Amino acid sequence: MANFNTHLNGAFMVSGVMSLTVYKAGLIDDSGFIMCVVLGTIGGLLPDLDSDNSTPIKLGFNLASFVFAFALVMHWRSELSLLALMALWLAGYGFMRYVVFYIFTTMTVHRGVIHSVPYMAILGLGLTYLSYFVLEISLTASWFYGLFLFGGAMVHLLLDEMYSVNLMGMRMKRSSGTAMKFYQHKDKWWYLLLYVILALLLYFAPPFESFWQQITDPAPWTKLKLGVLPTMIENRL
Repeated sequence: MANFNTHLNGAFMVSGVMSLTVYKAGLIDDSGFIMCVVLGTIGGLLPDLDSDNSTPIKLGFNLASFVFAFALVMHWRSELSLLALMALWLAGYGFMRYVVFYIFTTMTVHRGVIHSVPYMAILGLGLTYLSYFVLEISLTASWFYGLFLFGGAMVHLLLDEMYSVNLMGMRMKRSSGTAMKFYQHKDKWWYLLLYVILALLLYFAPPFESFWQQITDPAPWTKLKLGVLPTMIENRL
């Protein structure tokens, strides 16, 4: 399968090109462009969260542990003494970094249900929900954020499938078919749960019709077409 750098660079390049496209079409603003690149790149690392020793899972849990400890201290900063806050900080960090991390790695298997299309779709929709309903970001940006996170994850899965082919011998490796998964019979109950959650998220999702009408409107793409080539080249053509 592809390594960390391949996933990182692949997701960054694809999300960068796609973000520039919708940005030049006027569908997202400056901050939206940056967020789409970042989220697409993060999405390219998400499927390896089920790998106990992968760089994404270590970085992710380190960051989550810091954020959790910081949130605890900020919540209790007025009620507790300095020493108590220090102890709370260390306890919160240790709980997330070692206890929760151990439970997570024990319950997950590399290239299990996390390393699948429906799981990544749930994460993408979850981000759309968070952006639109909680953070109150615009409908268009919220959908783009979720789609870019999901798209980055699809780049990851596609790269893993590409690396499962032995091009020299023109044969499939043993890992073929274990990346871009929609279902595995041995995990049928987990997949049933995933698809139920996915169906509910789709049913109650932020209005997609308005988003679809905006991205299918010819005006943004006409604007993009006019700005594809440098002005000097366009004039010569």
